[in-house]
Amino acid sequence: MTWRSFVAMGDSFTEGLDDPYPDGTYRGWADLVAARLALDAGPDFRYANLAIRGKVLDEIVDEQLEATLAMTPDLISVAAGGNDVLRPVMDTHALVHRFEPMIKRLRESGADVLLFRFADVTAHLPGQRIIGPRAAILNDGVAEIGEKYGAQVIDLFADDAFRHPDMWAPDRLHLSAAGHRRVAGHVLNALAVGVDEDWMLVPPMPEPTPWLLARGADLRWARDHLAPWVRRHLRGQSSGTTITAKRPTLSPVSDREIA
Repeated sequence: MTWRSFVAMGDSFTEGLDDPYPDGTYRGWADLVAARLALDAGPDFRYANLAIRGKVLDEIVDEQLEATLAMTPDLISVAAGGNDVLRPVMDTHALVHRFEPMIKRLRESGADVLLFRFADVTAHLPGQRIIGPRAAILNDGVAEIGEKYGAQVIDLFADDAFRHPDMWAPDRLHLSAAGHRRVAGHVLNALAVGVDEDWMLVPPMPEPTPWLLARGADLRWARDHLAPWVRRHLRGQSSGTTITAKRPTLSPVSDREIA
């Protein structure tokens, strides 16, 4: 099948952090997928990316759903809920319940829909006992919703390659460039579209870091990434407060993005 329009909804995962273009803007898996689809569809292909870092599910529904439906795309991706499960207090079952009506409306529009079971980040972050069960409920709920409404579920959690540190940015929360390429590969394979085999390559696992060096790395990570995140959330601030969508309307994919 050839898709002629693609809208990506979500948060930082879909915005493309931490996969920068040379000019400092972000690419990410969705841009890579759009560029590949554009090669098949030709110059009439259009792509929009509404994702903004820091957005929780309710914000994605309120700010991105109607805009997406108004564009009547052939293909829509939705990745949401990751920021919700990181909040100190939340009800994951209620989160899944709020997720379903959005997918129902998107599928009723006639579009093909992509959903995600998120890769496991808990091994790299504090609070595993809290975040892990929440993420499992979200992942399983999204899979059930995808099956119910005929959406394609990309199962990143089942891919052990995402346990490799090279798949993650220094903040241990966002994907690296290599991680985004692997996600793009999974999406394109699910869509039965050819994918660059290099995107699916993973280097051998590194040797375990000596305890003292590992603790030093943990302390630097806490100083550089965890502490600013905690301060922001204590103030009720989001990393996306001043950010706007990088591709708010359907537009052609540029030569830079295809290259």
